[in-house]
Amino acid sequence: MKQNLPLTLVRQIMTDFAKQTGLSPVRRPPSRYLWTDAFAVCNLLELYRQTGDDSFKSLALSLVDQVHETLGRHRQDDRRQGWISGLGEDEGRLHPTAGGMRIGKEMNERGPTDPFDERMEWERDGQYYHYLIKWMHALQCVATATSEGVYSRWARELAKKVHGAFVFSSADGQKYIHWKMSIDLSRPLIPSMGLHDPLEGFILYSQLQADRSDIPQESPQLDLSDEIKELAGICRGRSWATEDPLGIGGLLCNGLQVAQLMVRDRSGQDKLLLDLLDSSLLGLESYLKTNTLLIPARYRLAFREFGLSIGLHAVERLKELLQKKRDSFKESVALHRRIEELMGYQPVGEQIERFWQDEANREVDTWLAHRGINMVMQATSLAPDGFLQVP
Repeated sequence: MKQNLPLTLVRQIMTDFAKQTGLSPVRRPPSRYLWTDAFAVCNLLELYRQTGDDSFKSLALSLVDQVHETLGRHRQDDRRQGWISGLGEDEGRLHPTAGGMRIGKEMNERGPTDPFDERMEWERDGQYYHYLIKWMHALQCVATATSEGVYSRWARELAKKVHGAFVFSSADGQKYIHWKMSIDLSRPLIPSMGLHDPLEGFILYSQLQADRSDIPQESPQLDLSDEIKELAGICRGRSWATEDPLGIGGLLCNGLQVAQLMVRDRSGQDKLLLDLLDSSLLGLESYLKTNTLLIPARYRLAFREFGLSIGLHAVERLKELLQKKRDSFKESVALHRRIEELMGYQPVGEQIERFWQDEANREVDTWLAHRGINMVMQATSLAPDGFLQVP
């Protein structure tokens, strides 16, 4: 898959995104959305890394601040005001993630006595576990890029808060994760669990736990050992296979994250890594049978396809990592076989990127309706190392 495409395209995408969402020039109120902004932070950091232009680093840090000031607070149309955490103004700015982060949907959340409407729920605000995981990842990327530990601490504070709110025990004693919670984290809005939520939480918490250089020994409240153990239990025995391209891409990115952990702390997660690659292979085979990539743009969701192309970039990095650090992997031969099989799907990622670079395909309603998320994930696909945390 082509990697060194001209950065002018990524630069233009992110410059347009900054203008359209009120990041630069600043517009009040800005248009902030947690998933989209998590990818945008990583893209801006990657532009800074590749160009050395400090303005991209400044934009990334400004975006983090704007997200916290917007999505870490109650909505303007809410009778509640201030930080979601309930902290005072000054304390809230020191701990902006202590109450979680809103999604950023246009409609307010469903009230406690309002009837459930599945279609409308997609348009309503609240907190999504999988979006929060993406924001923790973005904060950790900022911490790595700037060597400023406050961003890592904010990620841990967010992990501690949302884990306690989202994880629950069913009547049979089994633990699960609510998919969507209310803005104040007091009640579930969608009680069912996302397919990959416990997996992504387990991996992200493990990454945060592996990097505790900035956390004093006397801060046990930021230790995530119990949360990691709890998520490992939820993950045990589950199947991760899916034919959703975004989900497949996520599994491939998760695979690279697990491999990076294995190199870093000898975590011995060969079985999990093999499981993720096997699930990805099953999903790819099933997804391609749908022939979705052959239908017109108006019937397709670009951001879901970019999720897959980003994941296929992760496979390339995983192959390089295995070659360089083979001794870190007990099952290196089996892993190599799976990776080579996955490398055979690289043309799929190239096909996705070429299709959406055609301006005509970006003029259809399905692109415009999701323009922000489509833009940032296209940029991530073209310059993925910031999101994938590849030095």
